[in-house]
Amino acid sequence: MVSSSIAALASGLLYWKQNDLIYPRYLPAGANTDEGVPRPTQFGITDYEDLRLPTPDGEILGAFFIRPANKGIATNVTILMFHGNAGNIGHRVPIAKVLEENLGCNVLMLEYRGYGMSTGTPDEKGLMIDAQTGLNYIRTAKETVDGKIVIYGQSIGGAVAIQLAAKNQEEDDVIGLILENTFTSIRKLIPSAFPPAKYIAWLCHQYWPSEDILPKITKVPILFISGLQDEIIPPSHMKQLFALCQAKTKIWRTIPNGSHNDTVAEPDYFMYIFEFIKNQALGGQ
Repeated sequence: MVSSSIAALASGLLYWKQNDLIYPRYLPAGANTDEGVPRPTQFGITDYEDLRLPTPDGEILGAFFIRPANKGIATNVTILMFHGNAGNIGHRVPIAKVLEENLGCNVLMLEYRGYGMSTGTPDEKGLMIDAQTGLNYIRTAKETVDGKIVIYGQSIGGAVAIQLAAKNQEEDDVIGLILENTFTSIRKLIPSAFPPAKYIAWLCHQYWPSEDILPKITKVPILFISGLQDEIIPPSHMKQLFALCQAKTKIWRTIPNGSHNDTVAEPDYFMYIFEFIKNQALGGQ
């Protein structure tokens, strides 16, 4: 009787509370408030816009559009960044700073609904609307309308990036996709990320089926960066995605000591991105 009650409780929590588990926008404390979002000025960036982008379904998304401090190899490129499932865009500004300073590119940091400065509640369908909203902004804004776009996603942001690239690869402005420590699908991630729920993974209604969608991307070069010490998403997920990838150009790079949250801070991480954008996305220009 007790075990049955525990199973029922676990099932209920997974089904009804899974959005809070998958999208912990409240971590760290206060992260899902406007005041909890660090601004680019706190990291020495002054040339940026603090945007509010309306979505087709009525939400308002916060975003930072960061301009490059110097000219570089990617002056006509905007990197569209999608972050992991906790925190907010302000916590990733140091990443954008390295990109814009070294590549001379623009960076659009988009905040998912329910996170940071954005309204709404996150779910799979909503995040994809958000992603397309960010891409459409780049395509229509005066200073980026004629430029090229690289889509970059970390963790769940990788799943967002995969779906967005698959839907937009026919346009010649998307020239690259960068994936870091992402998963094959949420259901297949549950046994390692939430072991107590491994027998009821079928209750998960947030699918993110990257393993089904990634093979549809054939026209966009893809860089896979895998932290081999990832304790949340087993590196085998990235290996499987790389094996499934049908893109004409796909690049595999590993970070031997990279865990889930600090792969970006390990040696060679940004070098791999710079090489990819120069040699694959821009074709050696």
